[in-house]
Amino acid sequence: QRQLEESGGGSVQAGGSLRLSCAGPGYSSHCIGWFRQAPGKERERVAVINSRYAIWTYADSVKGRFTISQDNTKETTYLQMNNLKPEDTGMYFCAALFCRTSYIPRREDEFDTWGQGTQVTVFS
Repeated sequence: QRQLEESGGGSVQAGGSLRLSCAGPGYSSHCIGWFRQAPGKERERVAVINSRYAIWTYADSVKGRFTISQDNTKETTYLQMNNLKPEDTGMYFCAALFCRTSYIPRREDEFDTWGQGTQVTVFS
């Protein structure tokens, strides 16, 4: 099974920026979602993109700070994270679902392929 691979995580001071990448050969026709999980908490959806229909959705907690985008020539999906806060700390995962229509998946159980995650730590 083709794999997704995240990169770009790290440690950054509050107010800083990071850009996460999700490399997925063969996933250019898929909806790609970013999820995160903080220690002791459930995994939560951060952002999802359906690039074929140019639609996306964000969690309220990241609206205006995070931007999801997809470069189909590189088969990579990005999550640009600006004005990071300590509460953004967690393991970030990308996930894929083949999307034939303009549907935007929002639940993690809808996605059938996951990466291993990349750690983001924001310190104050």
